[in-house]
Amino acid sequence: MSENSAVGTESDFRVVLSDAERNELAAIARELTQTPPALVDDEKWLAVAYRLAAAVPIRVRQELRRFQHDPGLDGVLLLSNLGLDDETLPQTPTRRGSVERDATLPAATQALIALCLGEMIAYQKEKDGALVQNVVPVQGQERTQSNAGSADLEMHVENAFHAHRPDYVMLMCLRSDHENRAGLLTGPLRRAFPHIPVKVREVLWQERFETEAPPSFVASGAKNLRHAVFSGASGDPNILVDFNATRPLDDEARDAMDVLKEHLAAAAQTFVLGSGDLAVVDNRITVHGRSEFVPRYDGRDRWLHRSFIHLDGRRSLGSRVGDSQVIA
Repeated sequence: MSENSAVGTESDFRVVLSDAERNELAAIARELTQTPPALVDDEKWLAVAYRLAAAVPIRVRQELRRFQHDPGLDGVLLLSNLGLDDETLPQTPTRRGSVERDATLPAATQALIALCLGEMIAYQKEKDGALVQNVVPVQGQERTQSNAGSADLEMHVENAFHAHRPDYVMLMCLRSDHENRAGLLTGPLRRAFPHIPVKVREVLWQERFETEAPPSFVASGAKNLRHAVFSGASGDPNILVDFNATRPLDDEARDAMDVLKEHLAAAAQTFVLGSGDLAVVDNRITVHGRSEFVPRYDGRDRWLHRSFIHLDGRRSLGSRVGDSQVIA
């Protein structure tokens, strides 16, 4: 693994592309960057991306399919050596809400891998419905609990308040932070669950929690979601919690959520992503966050591309804008 490769504790899924695989993927992505109108959110461009995704190196597709079938104990897949060159990138964006509309080589690479997993989706009230979003520090937002911040970001299920939250969150590193210290934190429920006392589990299975919708969604009529933290199979549940936005509705629920947080923290892993590393987090069974770092606002700060993926595009069909991938 190169010095820029993801580092952290061992994951069930870690794939380092060979140089031949990297070059093969880059050639497909370059073809996609030259496909008119070279706009990521354009339906005609996406139609070509769907076709070209079938040509992604077979070992990468096999590992993505294996992860899709069973994401393992960690619920994280790591791809390295995607061939992005930090030195040839433009300056890191600095604007809040920054997105990647143009079909750049990194954006095309992101789309190809995402479409091997499922359907790319976005939210009209989040970053203007862009399918590829920039995660960058923004001056003045350092302490916010958002992708524009640089303080510790509480672990959470992405868009926990939303009925059509993503199945997967994809994060591709274009440029790491200056000290190479910003870590993707993941809390795998499958590792924590066996250690959570039965009495605590019983509380977490009940609708005694409420997750607050962000202001941009509230303005369009979104309501806070009342829910249980655990759902699905009794021995292998899904998790629904945002430790910044989820509010317990009684004291016993508060204690249970504190215990859950402790066990997720004990099982947590940290992955420091370098240029050309990509992480896929299963948003149904693993929470994620970020460790603190210090931005310099000099054009070379940490820069990730983020995309959301659904396994089943039909489940949100009635909520999408026209024929687009954007959920209203």
